[in-house]
Amino acid sequence: MLLSLALHMYSMRCVLPAAVLLGTAPTYVLAWGAWRLLSALLPSRLYQTVDDRLYRTYQSMVLFFFENYTGVQILLYGDLPENKENIIYLANHQSTVDWIIANILAVRQNALGHVRYVLKDRLKWLPLYGCYISQHGGIYVKRSTKFNEKEMKTKLQRYVDAGTPMYLVIFPEGTRYNPELKKVISASQAYAAQEGLAVLKHVLTPRIKATHVAFESMKNYLDAIYDVTVAFEGTVDDKGQRKEPPSMVEFLCKERPKIHIHVDRIDKKDVPEERVYMRRWLHERFEIKDKLLIEFYDSPDPERRNKFPGKSVNSKLSLKKTLPSLLILSGLTAGMLMTEAGRKLYVKTWVYGTLIGCLCVSIKA
Repeated sequence: MLLSLALHMYSMRCVLPAAVLLGTAPTYVLAWGAWRLLSALLPSRLYQTVDDRLYRTYQSMVLFFFENYTGVQILLYGDLPENKENIIYLANHQSTVDWIIANILAVRQNALGHVRYVLKDRLKWLPLYGCYISQHGGIYVKRSTKFNEKEMKTKLQRYVDAGTPMYLVIFPEGTRYNPELKKVISASQAYAAQEGLAVLKHVLTPRIKATHVAFESMKNYLDAIYDVTVAFEGTVDDKGQRKEPPSMVEFLCKERPKIHIHVDRIDKKDVPEERVYMRRWLHERFEIKDKLLIEFYDSPDPERRNKFPGKSVNSKLSLKKTLPSLLILSGLTAGMLMTEAGRKLYVKTWVYGTLIGCLCVSIKA
């Protein structure tokens, strides 16, 4: 009985991270809202600097759970610079953990507060955070003909003009690659064949719009593009078929998950500017990703399987980078909940913060 209870508790390891990450949300939004009001008459650059520090604090707490708490093994390949740069981050998209992997790389360059995402439009309805992510520099986009290039370009140009540090994360596939969704993969491959492009196996055919708009808006401000390929070890079944990667919840409950991350740093001068040529270039980059993933998942040689070519570095994140943020945010939240007035403020922040956030994104839409 005790063994069964222990196993059950172990399988529920995701409860603590979920409780802390959701529980501290009102605290974070209150801190940000207070700074937003205080900085109303101050230079916008000062507001952005402090906002980036606040964002770094929260995301450091996120990384405490997704790195230190899980004991994940991060294996880095390629050329990730030690110093932060203004970059566009292009990666394959396969799991709800992918945005955290961008943070995993950013924290190793002291650029965690500068991470901003190009996101699916429906994510703007997230309680509390939907509106805030846009305020922090996130860009919500719709697919196909509904994609608003002008809006994205205007927002990016505003950040460039203000000299805002940019670690812009884009997933060009537009939707997650799930090996169990055969129709989605077949449709993507059919589209590539129709357009005269190479058919890809382990990634979807990338779309060019967001990448082109981002590069065109930021080309004089960028240092480089990071072409990132991610593989999760242990996602192949007994028959050698690739399985769906772990979700955020599964990742937190998994036994020492292992992630392989390959980074190619591409100088901006090596990226074609015209859309038609950039489209071909982007597809070629995804062909390289596909070859890396074919070797990782399908190599007949067991010695080459479950690894990328080249030397890897086992990168461990120090508690000094994450634990202080956890203690600060959880401590402030606990302090608020200890008083009746604090509990009322906490609940009102959840309710009214969500309603006001939804109203704001509706007006912008």
